[in-house]
Amino acid sequence: MAYYAPGMGRAFHPRAVNFSRGWVHTSTWNLISMPILQFTQEIRNAVLMVHGENAHSRYFSEDAYKNMTSGSGEKWAANKELVVVPGAVHTDLYDKYEFIPFGRIEEFFGENLK
Repeated sequence: MAYYAPGMGRAFHPRAVNFSRGWVHTSTWNLISMPILQFTQEIRNAVLMVHGENAHSRYFSEDAYKNMTSGSGEKWAANKELVVVPGAVHTDLYDKYEFIPFGRIEEFFGENLK
């Protein structure tokens, strides 16, 4: 919440939509109802997921990674990676450079973007 907090968050702007004064709950209905993990085992491309250790949404990346690397996704598991950043929350990875694993990101791109 500290990142988005109205009037004091790092990302707050008074005319921005989707803050506490302008959020329209129906605007996310399509996203909320999408079975987003249903097709993860079909992803052949390289995937790097970076998540904070203390992120409220960490479970989602862990579930997605498990889906991508198990069952029928096992044959494409070699180019999938989940990096959990110690001590970080979700928004720390937006703009707090001390948490962003630039070295691992560079290595991953070097290994998988050929």
